[in-house]
Amino acid sequence: MHTNIVGYIAYTLALLVELIVAFSLCIYAISHVFSSLMGSPYVPTKKKEIEEMLKTAKLKKGQKFLELGSGDGRVVRTAVKMFGVVGQGIDINPTLVWIARFKARLQKLKNITFKTQNIFSTSYKDADVIYLFLMPELIAKMRPKMETEIKPTTIIISHGFKVEGWTPYQTIVHKPFPTYYYQPRSSLTKKA
Repeated sequence: MHTNIVGYIAYTLALLVELIVAFSLCIYAISHVFSSLMGSPYVPTKKKEIEEMLKTAKLKKGQKFLELGSGDGRVVRTAVKMFGVVGQGIDINPTLVWIARFKARLQKLKNITFKTQNIFSTSYKDADVIYLFLMPELIAKMRPKMETEIKPTTIIISHGFKVEGWTPYQTIVHKPFPTYYYQPRSSLTKKA
């Protein structure tokens, strides 16, 4: 009888673990579909690319770094960890925001926040650096807001796609996505 109880408990625990994993995978899959439907799918950037992109931006300690469409927060977390910036990640997907917060806590990062918010209702006014890896249609919709809200010295880093109508001051060619660097004072008055 003792082995029947142990077997029953082991079976129940295994079933519970399977249900938790299946539920988690469903939530994760739904969150990816949700992000895609809202205008930009979740596509994580490789660590090596992130480090190179951030070094090229010449970030300074204490700068305000805003990642729009932050996904799991890997870019803003790396910026905080490597350069001591004050980071904020914005994403419309609550599951990815929860994952980003969890990973930041695991890394014991300070000076970093994540918000579940539409990028169009986010203020860009205080940002020294804005990073985005978004679809071209979404970037085009954001451009007027950036042009009116950002400081003249704000650096815009667009990974994957150009900001049409702006001229990058630097481009890094990665495969499969290049990275474009803009500084409004020099690029808002020029045509690409």
